[in-house]
Amino acid sequence: MNKSIRCWSLGLMMILIISWFSWQEIKAQGANWMPVKYVRIEGAFQYIAKEKIKQVVTWHVMNGLYNIDVREVRQSVKQLAWVEQVKVQLIWPDAVKISIKEQSPVVRWGAKKLLNKRGQAFKPVNINMFNQLPLLDGPVGSEKVLLTKMNEMSVALIKQGMKLMEFHVNERRAWKLILDNKMELKLGTNEPEKKFNRFLKTFALLGTAQIKKVAGVDLRYANGYALTLKEHEEKIDWKHVAQMN
Repeated sequence: MNKSIRCWSLGLMMILIISWFSWQEIKAQGANWMPVKYVRIEGAFQYIAKEKIKQVVTWHVMNGLYNIDVREVRQSVKQLAWVEQVKVQLIWPDAVKISIKEQSPVVRWGAKKLLNKRGQAFKPVNINMFNQLPLLDGPVGSEKVLLTKMNEMSVALIKQGMKLMEFHVNERRAWKLILDNKMELKLGTNEPEKKFNRFLKTFALLGTAQIKKVAGVDLRYANGYALTLKEHEEKIDWKHVAQMN
């Protein structure tokens, strides 16, 4: 019985050794008898050049289909600035299919980067192309949380006929907003969301004519806020505001 087991084990070992050497021979010959004839690149591209992708992929496929490391191809393509997701498939006998999802920026992140809708940062070649996007600026690592807050405040402001263009959070975690009409809202570090909600509930009471005079709103007070008027604007008629409400 033991002799049979030893013979069986020895035979299995020989098969594995022969298979391994055979596989190495196949890999060595891969570029000759299994060359890659087609690299198919799929995706809807606005910023990615297919030629750039082909340049990155070329050296991965030049040794034949058997020698392609799918993970290495994926990592190389993923390093391109505008690539969000990559899927690589080997299609026998002579093709590689690369499916790419391009990044879709929603805001600028600081001076040099962009964020996609998932709060992931990436760096374009020319950030100036995206000056029309809202600006979000905050501590590194807070991208996702701050993007969520920015989206929530944007929706709330739109309902009041206002549009958020910049959201700044400094290292002390003090909040500052800038609207599309250049109005600046200082929310500070203490309960900034609560102060923002107070602003939404009360600011509209001033009326459209008075609101147009305002350059800035300082909400860093416990129970109210201070207004800074635009240069050369007349003072707000508070009696008139009170009578209107």
